[in-house]
Amino acid sequence: MNLPEINDFLGCRTPQAWVVAALADQETLLIDHKNNEFKAAASAMALIAKYNTHLDLINFMSRLAREELVHHEQVLRIMKRRHVPLRPLSAGRYASGLRKVVRNHEPVKLVDTLVVGAFIEARSCERFEALVPHLDEELGKFYFGLLKSEARHYQGYLKLAYQFGDAADVNAVIGKVRAVERELIESSDEEFRFHSGMPL
Repeated sequence: MNLPEINDFLGCRTPQAWVVAALADQETLLIDHKNNEFKAAASAMALIAKYNTHLDLINFMSRLAREELVHHEQVLRIMKRRHVPLRPLSAGRYASGLRKVVRNHEPVKLVDTLVVGAFIEARSCERFEALVPHLDEELGKFYFGLLKSEARHYQGYLKLAYQFGDAADVNAVIGKVRAVERELIESSDEEFRFHSGMPL
């Protein structure tokens, strides 16, 4: 776990107003977190299916998908203990906002997709860290335990981006995604989600 590295990678820290909103609506936080773990696993499996000749990518994404599904099940168990009912929840703007930056031709589409994945994992790690001191013992311990895996996922995505792309281009993409990611985090957001921006 290397949070200074992650904080340097991200363009900003989570605003305190988001932390306040998260603590006030922990049911939505848990439901959206559960959904995000499932989507992370699904995204990893989609990359395996699409890039099925890239051995290092397949190995990393296979392990990541299994781990994300375990986290999905862990959040479900916490929700059950806390009597948080399952309900549909619309996706926030965050991931789709980041994907707008992705170029649509190969091989740079893969590189851009991996950089976006690194930012999503890095932000998740940073948000867990922001929440942990304010949570009850059970949820705080669980989220603290996730810090290490999210940091590892961030590093894995970034390593693959440099493996499959030109270093100078990857650096340029990181700068471009960082600016978009910061705008999504610091601008006003109509709905609260795990990766949402500033609450209205």
